[in-house]
Amino acid sequence: MPAPYGGGTQQTPVRDTVAHEGILRRQCARESAARTYARALPIVPVRARGLTIEGADGRRYLDCLSGAGTLALGHNHPVVLEAIRKVLDSGAPLHVLDLATPVKDAFTTELFSTLPPGLADRARIQFCGPAGTDAVEAALKLVRTATGRSGLLSFAGAYHGMTAGALEASGGAQDVRVTRLPYPQDYRCPFGIGGPRGAELAARWTESLLDDTKSGVPQPAGMILEPVQGEGGVIPAPDAWLRRMRTVTEQRSIPLVVDEVQTGVGRTGAFWAVEHSGVVPDVMVLSKAIGGSLPLAVVVYRDDLDVWPPGAHAGTFRGNQLAMAAGAATLSYVRENALAERAATLGARMLGQLRRLSDEFACVGEVRGRGLMIGVELVDPEGAVPAPGAEELAGDPLLAGPAPLPAAPQLAAAVRDACLHRGLIVELGGRHSSVVRLLPPLTITDEQAAAIVDRLADALASVARTRRHES
Repeated sequence: MPAPYGGGTQQTPVRDTVAHEGILRRQCARESAARTYARALPIVPVRARGLTIEGADGRRYLDCLSGAGTLALGHNHPVVLEAIRKVLDSGAPLHVLDLATPVKDAFTTELFSTLPPGLADRARIQFCGPAGTDAVEAALKLVRTATGRSGLLSFAGAYHGMTAGALEASGGAQDVRVTRLPYPQDYRCPFGIGGPRGAELAARWTESLLDDTKSGVPQPAGMILEPVQGEGGVIPAPDAWLRRMRTVTEQRSIPLVVDEVQTGVGRTGAFWAVEHSGVVPDVMVLSKAIGGSLPLAVVVYRDDLDVWPPGAHAGTFRGNQLAMAAGAATLSYVRENALAERAATLGARMLGQLRRLSDEFACVGEVRGRGLMIGVELVDPEGAVPAPGAEELAGDPLLAGPAPLPAAPQLAAAVRDACLHRGLIVELGGRHSSVVRLLPPLTITDEQAAAIVDRLADALASVARTRRHES
């Protein structure tokens, strides 16, 4: 196992296996069946710094989950701890509802300094409840209030949270007021084409739906999208397509809501993922990394949308002073140390290394991502079944590429478990939970990045060997 915060030889930690097993047993007996990460990751963290977590059983892990992308600077970064201590030592109030404070003013000023200029110049900010899903709820309420319309546009594969309105706009929704649009992707393109042509068809579908008076889709209150679908399988939106969606919404007076809860604060190689395309949205939903590891969520939007009355969206814990202090310190550190640029460089290198795995392992369907938001989709190379009519379409040059292989969720779960055995924490995403996701802190070293790739490759090799022996 590696040293706590990098490579080298591990010092023997103090183990408390009895406490470790007892805590896990009590959690299983007491906590809701809705718990998620705890089922796949049976560890009890007791210390952490940077990329590394130490469990109660003494084992050390490289954490590529990072609080589902919350920990831009990793665990217990010194600038975050110092910001929290400064507030605690100052005697400042920790809970003030939505009153103005120096801490809040400093956070807002720092956040506004990072926003796309076209938005920052005329922005308003709404502090919400502490979770990203509440900020999504606020954004949806805002555009509905501002436009007087109720319908929404969202995209297949989207994930915007777990409250009612956020779930309506997410890909797993059932009974909804939301029109679902195709999100472009290469490996599982809804039109079977991928690339720029597939993205063009997705854009044309959207335009046709909005302009066809018999489409059954009335003028919507807004369009909400993720610049990179995270839970949907780490699928980056093509920049040209995103610009097209901006044009589509502008021409039809539809507010564009961009969910940057997971993509923001340097994660994708730009401070905000929309900056890759040059798009300036009407509304941005922000959470996770903006709180510096503590709960914080906001909506930032154009001032002409600021039409709702006092109390139209509120929450008791929307004035989290410690989170604002930690968040301001994180935003400043990422900006001053060019960590977004670092994420772009290091992420491109890791993507290149991981893509070579697809040449070695037939079960790797596609490696994709942007910056330090990376996904490895695992597939069943023996499970391909020709689609009805495939022979007739075989000569079509638009459909000449290989068809995607079936998703392999059990294989992905086995790889996740093998990673954990090797001291690497990863989680799964994608339509069938078949995508191994990497969300390391933006502060990782070259040595740590290499260790992540090596451990994932070793886990893949181990699972592939087991699969061969079983067959």
